[in-house]
Amino acid sequence: MARLIQHKKEAFWFYRFVSIGYDNLINPFFWTIPMREKSLELAQLDRPDLQVLDAGAGTGFTTCGIVEKVNSNHVKMLDQSPHQLAKAKQKAAINDCEKFLGDVENLPFATDTFDRYISAGSIEYWPDPQRAIAEAYRVTKPGGIALIIGPLERKNPIARWLSDTWMLFPSEDAYISWYKLAGFTQIRKVYVAPDWYADENSPYAIAIAGVKPSAGKSPAILSDAIEQAAEPMTLERFLLFWFRFVIGSATGALFVPIAAVRSLIAKFNSPQQNSESK
Repeated sequence: MARLIQHKKEAFWFYRFVSIGYDNLINPFFWTIPMREKSLELAQLDRPDLQVLDAGAGTGFTTCGIVEKVNSNHVKMLDQSPHQLAKAKQKAAINDCEKFLGDVENLPFATDTFDRYISAGSIEYWPDPQRAIAEAYRVTKPGGIALIIGPLERKNPIARWLSDTWMLFPSEDAYISWYKLAGFTQIRKVYVAPDWYADENSPYAIAIAGVKPSAGKSPAILSDAIEQAAEPMTLERFLLFWFRFVIGSATGALFVPIAAVRSLIAKFNSPQQNSESK
């Protein structure tokens, strides 16, 4: 069953408002530079001429890490939120990256186009992750790598209830299963987390990468699409949308103060802080 914000229209409107303070108030707590650097190592960005797609690119935080290794005019950004991409257009480092409005479950690119497919912090909102990962396979060149970074299912019952009410927090087994069904091989993974997260028994997030072994579309057998971005807004759908959007956004908003408090505690308890106070 899809979570409250794990829908195309709900995510669109969620980011309509979140984009206002995303880079300064949200991203620093949940998706940091050390996390980005550790994750991108799996993508093997070892040549500046690689053709790279950043799918669900948002405001371009991950893209900024990509262009440290790859020529920016070889990197394409795609997101369904014009509001997030508008913020990305304000960043000089990724000014030369071509930007597309689009759906990760129906990518507007030819088969076997990119050397690297990268998606960070986007899977949480995908109604049909298997379809999106099959699309990642399709647009990646043979021998290319697809990397997805996303949250992991929480083991604490309260944390799991809170996160699952809001958006998709898949299990590690789900990520691996989606990759294998899509056709990827040589699957590798690492765990990443912000400094304030200290639960060693419940990994915060995963970066998972796989290699496309041969040309063509994914061998995954897909059912009909769960949602269409342009589906008509009936009265029933409108009421359901607003219920999901309001309750889901309110639930999501709880994560920010929790992360802020835990971040302050982590900084206060850090060895460097303690040594400076002596």
